[in-house]
Amino acid sequence: MDRVRMDKWLWAARFFKTRALAARACELGRITCNGQPAKAAREVHAGELLHIKNDGAEFEVKVVTLSDIRGPATVAQALYLETEASKELRQKLAAERKATPHFEAAREGKPSKRDRRELARLRGRI
Repeated sequence: MDRVRMDKWLWAARFFKTRALAARACELGRITCNGQPAKAAREVHAGELLHIKNDGAEFEVKVVTLSDIRGPATVAQALYLETEASKELRQKLAAERKATPHFEAAREGKPSKRDRRELARLRGRI
C-alpha cells in the first residue's frame, strides 16, 4: 500500500472516532500536512509530517506506515511517530489541567435544601 486518503488514515490511526469526524477536521483546517492545509481526499504518504488538532490535544506526527483498516490501539500507534516537542507540550498541558481547580457549574433553578445549608455555612449563619 503506497497511498491512503487522509481521513481514512486519521481514522485508522485512531486520532478520530469516525471517518466523518476526520473529514470534518480536514474541512475546518485542523489538519496540516508539511505545513499545508490538508483536504480529506488528499493522499498520505510515508514520511510526511502531520499537525493534528482534535478535541483532546494537538499532535505533530510523522507518518511511518499506511493503513486504511482500523485496528487495535497498539497497531494504530505503529502507524506514526510523535515528535518529542509534541509529547512535551501535551504532557505540560496535561499537568496544567490537573493543577487547575475544578469548579462545579452553577445549577439551574432554585437551590436545594442541601445547597441552602452550604450557603448558610459559608456565610457563617450556622
